[in-house]
Amino acid sequence: MKFSVITLGCDKNTVDSERMVATLVGHGADFHHDPADAEVLLVNTCGFIDAAKQESIDTLLEAARLKDTGRLRALVAVGCLVERYREELQQAIPEVDLFLGLRDLPELVPKLVMRGLLDRRLHKHPGARLPVGGLRHISYLKISEGCDHKCAFCAIPLWRGRHRSFDPAALVEESRALEARGVMELNLVAQDLAHYGRDLGGGAGLHELLERLLEATEIPWFRLLYIYSAGLLPSLVELIAREERIVSYIDMPIQHASPRMLELMRRPERPDVLRDKIDWLRSQIPDLTLRSTVVVGFPGETEEDFEALLEFVSEIEFDHLGAFAFSPQPGTPGAEMPDPVPASVKMERLALVTELQRSIVAARNSARIGDKVEVLVDGIGTAEGGEPQIEARMRSQAFEIDGLTYLTRSDVELVPGDLGLATVTNADDADVWAEPESVIKPARRPFERAEAVALDLQTAWGK
Repeated sequence: MKFSVITLGCDKNTVDSERMVATLVGHGADFHHDPADAEVLLVNTCGFIDAAKQESIDTLLEAARLKDTGRLRALVAVGCLVERYREELQQAIPEVDLFLGLRDLPELVPKLVMRGLLDRRLHKHPGARLPVGGLRHISYLKISEGCDHKCAFCAIPLWRGRHRSFDPAALVEESRALEARGVMELNLVAQDLAHYGRDLGGGAGLHELLERLLEATEIPWFRLLYIYSAGLLPSLVELIAREERIVSYIDMPIQHASPRMLELMRRPERPDVLRDKIDWLRSQIPDLTLRSTVVVGFPGETEEDFEALLEFVSEIEFDHLGAFAFSPQPGTPGAEMPDPVPASVKMERLALVTELQRSIVAARNSARIGDKVEVLVDGIGTAEGGEPQIEARMRSQAFEIDGLTYLTRSDVELVPGDLGLATVTNADDADVWAEPESVIKPARRPFERAEAVALDLQTAWGK
């Protein structure tokens, strides 16, 4: 069976897709990066906000056309959107042959076998991963599933369920397999990293997991994505400050800075607490990069509330900030609240906070000019004039969500996965440019496909 996967949404979906790829390859299927070559196409959907839902629907409809123009025999919709709207999708998009929600993924192989699309093999792959993207030096380690927070605007707990931590020993083995495939940067992801281990007992927290990952691998960069302020305990912060391989980067969502809005959103923090926590973090972690997220236009948000948010963002000067207009999600308290904010006002507020943040990033990037920085090379892009240019990232830039560091030409030869040293020469309100000086650590040689499959299967089977 020739198959392909299209992944939409967050990094946690990427991990789920990699597990599906490994499972199917372990049962004898043949993975193709190009969906046009596939006999079976899996679309891993996202159901987080309205724009993500629409993207998932559009992708499914576009994929269905491959039945007429390509080799496609079966279209499979999986993931978050299916978990929430299975019946509606079945009626609206009959071109989809199989719908599997998050809880149904163990049925993927049996369902494909039942439809005569996949041969039954004697062995069963229990959940290792194979990369679905083109970059092997970057990967994600999903350390838990679900969420126990009760934010009024978020529907994630409705389909991903309560928080469940994954076995630390399995996570260590997974990280070792990823390292052997050439991973140079491993991003830890969860709905809230700080909740890791609370359901395991025996002191198995995020701090302890990080220490085990550091001991078991030589991966140069570990990055923490999405961690609530309450979970940034002294022991964890001390480890981040002390351990060079954990990049000094914290993604800490605040969502708002008006006390009234934070209460309506059912967020546990208040502005003074957030302010004190940020001051403490910056005093403890040298060269800390702080990223956050805010939501504008939540029901009941007044001009005064929004001004409080702008003042907070201006005062704190986050290194990176994601801003979103509120999108009501069925089943959440926020969808039922009175005093909705008009769409036009939401977009005006979104534009204002985005422009404010752009000016902050421009100033912070300009302040880096002349600095020597460590960069991780991602690949070759194209400049405005059509000339090729090397795309890289500093420690302060997370893959695909922050800006880039463009490396100007020099005598230093660099390939994707190389860690190098460079001097910043220019900057704007999104990216920086730098002159490479040397290679600190060369990229690991990624295994060829057959070797990677064998490695993952051996790891999964405990061989």
